[in-house]
Amino acid sequence: MLPDTSSEAAVPLGRTIHEGVAREAARRPHSIAVRCNDESISYGELNRRANQLGNRLIGLGVKPGALVAIAMERSIEMVIGLLGILKSGGAYLPIDPAYPKDRIEFILADAQPLALVTTSASLPSLPAAEAALVLIDRSTRGSGEEGNPNESSTLSSLAYVIYTSGSTGWPKGCRVTHGNVMRLFSSTERWFGFGPDDVWTFFHSHVFDFSVWEIWGALVYGGTVVVVPYVVSRSPKEFHDLLVREKVTILNQTPSAFRTLIDADSVSNRPPTALSLRYVIFGGEALELQMLEPWFDRYGDRRPELINMYGITETTVHVTYRPITLSDLTTGNGSVIGLPIPDLEIWLLDKERKPVAEGAVGEMYISGAGVCEGYLNRPELTKERFIDWAPSAEQPKMRLYRSGDLARRLPDGGLTYLGRIDQQVKIRGFRIETGEIESTLAKHPAIRANVVVARNDGPGSTARLVAYVVLAGEPVTRSDLRRYLGKGLPEFMVPSAYVSVAELPLTGNGKLDRKALPSPPTRSPAVLTPFSAPRSKHE
Repeated sequence: MLPDTSSEAAVPLGRTIHEGVAREAARRPHSIAVRCNDESISYGELNRRANQLGNRLIGLGVKPGALVAIAMERSIEMVIGLLGILKSGGAYLPIDPAYPKDRIEFILADAQPLALVTTSASLPSLPAAEAALVLIDRSTRGSGEEGNPNESSTLSSLAYVIYTSGSTGWPKGCRVTHGNVMRLFSSTERWFGFGPDDVWTFFHSHVFDFSVWEIWGALVYGGTVVVVPYVVSRSPKEFHDLLVREKVTILNQTPSAFRTLIDADSVSNRPPTALSLRYVIFGGEALELQMLEPWFDRYGDRRPELINMYGITETTVHVTYRPITLSDLTTGNGSVIGLPIPDLEIWLLDKERKPVAEGAVGEMYISGAGVCEGYLNRPELTKERFIDWAPSAEQPKMRLYRSGDLARRLPDGGLTYLGRIDQQVKIRGFRIETGEIESTLAKHPAIRANVVVARNDGPGSTARLVAYVVLAGEPVTRSDLRRYLGKGLPEFMVPSAYVSVAELPLTGNGKLDRKALPSPPTRSPAVLTPFSAPRSKHE
């Protein structure tokens, strides 16, 4: 049964993000809006301090369309800063202070923000910038105009610009509007029924668009945001403790991060009732279904519900919706991502941009209200990735975003994600989707997690497939894995090398860090054993 969203908790259509939060502040000024460690802030105080920052930024010349950079550690002040920037009419430009200096300098030079919001603690790690400097820990406590700023932003105004990796080696800024964001919540209300009793985690970096869903998903519904400090986000045990202590109901995770949480949960000695979760929502990377088996053994598939939501920054966080159930573990459909959310449509096209046959693999092109405005200062790249297309000559053209992701449509109309076009590898003339190998290998009982890459180590060497595996606890022979894979895959898709690792490395956004995978040994061992950390300098 779908939740009833006819109550006052429904997202106010036609309002900007900050107007939606201001509505909740007027309704429940004394309710907790944000918590971090032992500190908390009410909706009334959040609105007041964000107003102070917004009015100060207006005084510096910020208007609708202007960019304001925000660079600091995750904190209550960061949430105030993000909201304050929106209240000024400007759009926020998130920057991670831990980024390499060259990357920060490039983003600041490319985006030309009018102001830079940071804290006294984060300032020393940032390069000098031409933008006006605003120290939020010194400017939003007891000073400045506290009324709602007089600004003129609309649903078509920019809300944020998030820089993502670029194929040229330099990042590109995605321009996303208030309308792109607010329709995301209104179009998914019927599935989730978010409300003021929900507690969300702000787990991901603000430079990762999953944070857009986490922060504003909580605040436009009157819920509570629990800020997860970076060090806690990297400690599965501490994060599990936080989920229990804070009674979190809405958890958003990349599959790689959730895998480590499953392990922490399994050894916590807490009963399943210790967690208050209603939903676990996946995004950011492919979901390997077999990794969920220990979780389902402990919690079943009804509460919490596990939802897989494929998404892209250029199409505003989420594109599809698919509840994951126990039965999915036995279907062998791979990373099922489901159907597009109601105001989006997905087209599977071939290289000539013609629809592929039923059941065939195609590149995903997305149309609809979530497609962003394009890239900042990159008209040629915008033209390349955002195209005008029509299914036939008789039909009007629509604007599509070319995702670079491959998928196959299942008989029920849902989609299975098959990886990136640029992760397709070629070994001895054969084109290979490594995701298919990973999906097969994940079903082996000795394997808890895995990733398969093509490597060419050193001059004169030939490319080969290497499988990095996290073992479930028991040793396994290399020949056993090869025989197992050979039952369902052709010989050219069976990796030649296997490396046992303690955990698959993660990036700052919680995604798999392929670049951090170690080089395989010259000769693969006959028997793989669970990774054991060195106990001495000699080891």
